[in-house]
Amino acid sequence: MTGADDAEILRVRNLRKTFPGVVALDGVDFALRPGEVHVLLGENGAGKSTLIKALSGAHRPDEGTIEVDGREVRIRSAQDAEELGIATIYQEFNLVPELTVAENLFLGRPPRRFGLVDRRAMNAAARDLLARVGIAAEPGDRMAGLGIARSQMVEIAKALGLDARVLIMDEPTAVLTTGEVDRLFEIVARLREEGVAIIFITHHLEEIARIGDRVTVLRDGRSVAEVPADTPEEELVRLMVGRSIDAQYPRERTEPGPALLEVRGLAREGVFRDVSFEVRAGEVVGLAGLVGAGRTEVARAVFGADRPDAGEVRVDGRALPPGDVQAAMKAGLGLVPEDRKGQGLVLGADVQENLGLVTLGRASRGGVVDRAGQRRGAGEIAGRLNVRMSGLAQEVRTLSGGNQQKVVIGKWLLADAKVLILDEPTRGIDVGAKVEIYRLINDLTASGHAALMISSDLPEVLGMSDRILVMARGGIAGELPAGEATQDTVMALAVSGHDDVKE
Repeated sequence: MTGADDAEILRVRNLRKTFPGVVALDGVDFALRPGEVHVLLGENGAGKSTLIKALSGAHRPDEGTIEVDGREVRIRSAQDAEELGIATIYQEFNLVPELTVAENLFLGRPPRRFGLVDRRAMNAAARDLLARVGIAAEPGDRMAGLGIARSQMVEIAKALGLDARVLIMDEPTAVLTTGEVDRLFEIVARLREEGVAIIFITHHLEEIARIGDRVTVLRDGRSVAEVPADTPEEELVRLMVGRSIDAQYPRERTEPGPALLEVRGLAREGVFRDVSFEVRAGEVVGLAGLVGAGRTEVARAVFGADRPDAGEVRVDGRALPPGDVQAAMKAGLGLVPEDRKGQGLVLGADVQENLGLVTLGRASRGGVVDRAGQRRGAGEIAGRLNVRMSGLAQEVRTLSGGNQQKVVIGKWLLADAKVLILDEPTRGIDVGAKVEIYRLINDLTASGHAALMISSDLPEVLGMSDRILVMARGGIAGELPAGEATQDTVMALAVSGHDDVKE
């Protein structure tokens, strides 16, 4: 932990940044000391991303100052940030899968000898950096084979290779297992001891007291509080959203009706086998399991995005042709994918166009789209979901992550999907937006529709599911009613037959 009198390595004063129709930062103040982990907390759209982009050179603030070591600086590019010792690790890694680990570590700045790349020196330096973060990888390994957790460690090593004194980590634990998070926190603790200052962004409130020293809370583009990291979670939530949230998982259960979705004997060689289950009207069925258990692959096969080798999917009693997304959509299935940016949205299109993607065909007559009807429907759904935007014409890429997720869900609500498959629906979303999405799920089931929810967040699965299916090694390991399920019983099923599972 750092002392209160430690000199500040970084200071932000009264920072402002506006975009057309949106005030992203409205007088933010922030300070960082050497050897501390300063958590940046706030809802989606609070200004966290804009602030770190201003510090990393991606955005230029309209007003205010940034100081490094007490001296005012102007950060106009990533190179400026790098020269000041500021490195940022974004959720989307800046790595090239086809290159080796060493080539990624020294991308754009390889050591040279007589004008040629000195591979011996590069590999030796890479080995030192990898040892510093404790990653089990060799300089000559291809990035494509490392997986998410080790790729993140390579990003950290790359930042250290730039002699970074300030390391900004944007949602670093979002896609990590419990064991991988533990390993990451060990590295963060080591970096803190070395004097590296860390800005840590997370939506997992339980991590803050464990890893942080101080917390700055942003709300609506303003810095509203600076508090110790051991501040109770309930108070952090109140500071973030401006109100108390009484029920973190506000599931409103209804009496289940007839089966809307039936899956029988679904199989895909080497991926999953003999998967059978049903989802009834008014139900939320949770699908839990370890990473790699086959949950996402099953969801894609049910929706027709991937063709199974065997099995049958029925919606409202009617069999769907395998591998046919259009037939699945027509029958009333919807899929909110895990990768909302890559698979759930058209980032270059506006909010209205994205909300109308599924209903575009039915809104056309003789090849002419009923644009007024589409606009009206999009406006109603956006209002119902409380999408924070300047208007329906705003590009969806400029929305916060939580509001982007609302748009992905909204297009299926507009299409009146009977069964909505939700794959990690609240990953990377703040607690306030999570509760809003949970209430949307309640509205869906209250209207007689149903949801199949895949989530790696066990409290979420336990809190929002009526029944829980647990997958292990590509099969259904068991089913638990909500009233009997605990984290221990779910995990016991998830690791069944997994003696060789590594977190």
